[in-house]
Amino acid sequence: MDFGPLHVLVVGDVMLDRYLYGSVERISPEAPVPVFSRGRESAMPGGAGNVARNITALGARATLVGLIGPRSEALRHAIADAAILDGLVESATRPTTTKLRVVAGNQQMMRIDDEATGPQSQAETAGLLAAIEAALAAAPDAIILSDYGKGVLSPAVLARLRAAQLPVFVDPKGADFSRYAGAACITPNAAEMALAAGLPSRGDEECAAAARAVMARDGVGAILVTRSAKGMMLVRPDGLLSIPARAQEVFDVSGAGDTVIAALALAHAGGRSLEDAMRIANAAAGIVVAKLGTATTSAAELTAALAGGAGDAGSALLDLAATRALVAQWKAAGLSVGFANGCFDILHAGHVAMLAQAAAGCDRLVVALNSDASVARLKGPSRPVNRLEDRAAVIAALRQVAAVTSFAEDTPLTLIQALLPDVLIKGADYTAETVVGWPEVRAHGGRLLLAELLPGRSTTAILAGR
Repeated sequence: MDFGPLHVLVVGDVMLDRYLYGSVERISPEAPVPVFSRGRESAMPGGAGNVARNITALGARATLVGLIGPRSEALRHAIADAAILDGLVESATRPTTTKLRVVAGNQQMMRIDDEATGPQSQAETAGLLAAIEAALAAAPDAIILSDYGKGVLSPAVLARLRAAQLPVFVDPKGADFSRYAGAACITPNAAEMALAAGLPSRGDEECAAAARAVMARDGVGAILVTRSAKGMMLVRPDGLLSIPARAQEVFDVSGAGDTVIAALALAHAGGRSLEDAMRIANAAAGIVVAKLGTATTSAAELTAALAGGAGDAGSALLDLAATRALVAQWKAAGLSVGFANGCFDILHAGHVAMLAQAAAGCDRLVVALNSDASVARLKGPSRPVNRLEDRAAVIAALRQVAAVTSFAEDTPLTLIQALLPDVLIKGADYTAETVVGWPEVRAHGGRLLLAELLPGRSTTAILAGR
């Protein structure tokens, strides 16, 4: 998935997200409260800044316009580190909105906010309008309004952005969605939808009715309602589409809405329908909530997630370039990458047991499948029983598998040399001397895992009726 040519203007409430990580091992003798042992700290753009950060993480360009306070060097450095184009306006009177989250293990214990809200001064409005003019001169493909209710999206700012005649996507705040009239799509959660409509939005029918009421009243083109574990619902004048959530394991929902609107706007600006863009945004959200902290996803991760979803991308297979990019990103994040290969023609219990052992030996497992021609050369002209695309779809559906690719040769040596996994996995019927690619992996500090096999399980035996 290539968002590289796209440029998005993000306007809204910019924040600094700070994280203080540590541990809790005892209760204070002074009061019934946990004793937090301070560890490492990190800082990154939050609010509208996190929307822009998600856009650049997906490979596109982002210009960020918003208000910050004096002495905001940490935020400006974080913006620069994320390759975001800086259109920030410094206020003389309000501080940079800062959220400090205290995290013990994988559990967020508390959040400490430092902020000021209220109407803009004349100087702030003038500065924002000038920054918007400069950003619009660069001909962005879409506009995202990231509204956290801190005061940046004033009537004057909204009027200028509405006049730009570009597709506008809004992460809204408050009960008055008429402020976003003319927007291509807004993305409230279910509670925000109910508040704006003055109607319940618990079930599908209620949610759709509330969205249609707001669309008719406030003049927005479409509404994508994010519904947490229930997934998403896209309501348009001519129909609706509801899809389930993609996340298998949720660690932290911080910033998930920022990811949704970034992926939605990029996909639509890149030519996808709103329905397809919603599926892409849903997959992106499923990736980030499985990470700790205010996280982003890359185009490579998103491509892999879509490939693993039924019907989302037409194929579960990643090409070499996408697989290399994904492996490089995992390694850069300090994750160990495992590699297993085979025909996997008819998936059976032996395959599942081997892949479970493989996944337990690494953080991310890549499975490489022999092409159809390669299987035929190795197994005979009657094989494979299932074509490559079908075999890939089945393997990608296993929760242990992070990515699926293929190779056309008789062995995966070239692929192994390109990826250089940290862990090379084969069945225990092999020895170190007979495992293709082991010398190359060992030379780069990797290790070999020979997985135990379930006796009597094989595709050949199944086909023979045994």
